[in-house]
Amino acid sequence: MSHHIVEALALGHRYLDGTEALSDVTFRIHHGESVALVGANGAGKSTLLQHLNGVLMPTSGAVRIGDTPLVKETLRDIRRTVGMVFQDPDDQLFSPSIGQDVSFGPLNLGLPATEVEARVHAALERMGVLHLQDKPAYRLSAGEKRRAAIATVLSMAPDILVMDEPTAGLDPLARRQLIGLLKDFQHTKIIATHDLDLVLELCPRTLVLHGGRVKADGPTREIFGNAALLAACHLETPLTMQGCLKCGVSS
Repeated sequence: MSHHIVEALALGHRYLDGTEALSDVTFRIHHGESVALVGANGAGKSTLLQHLNGVLMPTSGAVRIGDTPLVKETLRDIRRTVGMVFQDPDDQLFSPSIGQDVSFGPLNLGLPATEVEARVHAALERMGVLHLQDKPAYRLSAGEKRRAAIATVLSMAPDILVMDEPTAGLDPLARRQLIGLLKDFQHTKIIATHDLDLVLELCPRTLVLHGGRVKADGPTREIFGNAALLAACHLETPLTMQGCLKCGVSS
């Protein structure tokens, strides 16, 4: 799959109850980019992410990964390229142990047992949870669950990492540790989040969604410096750009 480009072309999605969640969404993300999707609740962020590896299929328009259109016939190949980390880790952790959760994907690829074992070890070690491989998910903290859920995706060796609210529910230390880990990843990263300070650290480019449409697409600091745009899309300037209340100096 050449170049691992992620492309949406006039993408639209309407749910069965008639709700229009996405309309005419168009963008192109290149290999190695780290891109944020931001917007208020109901803007369409999660719906958009779920189109990038076929959890949802378009009502109109199209999604392409590299030179491959995302259709039912290509789902298997695309899901090997695009790994998705859901907002709730419990959606990905369902086996008796974390090690089994992380091995699930590689086993379903039909890989040899030795390669599956190596992938599981590498993914757990990279996420700092190798010592938890024999534990069930319900024995883990929120931060440990989040790391384990990411490990289930990394074991598939994706070229594109798609994440929905990766810092949701994390305490400050766990959040900081996760940001540090994500900084080291060389994957293409597409992150939907309300955590705009995380966006400043991880994503040089940001897409703003509002009412299911792309309202802005550009350099993160330029977008976050546009007070009128943020207000129109029901967003606020990240805390680290608001400045010191006493001196008015931002970081």
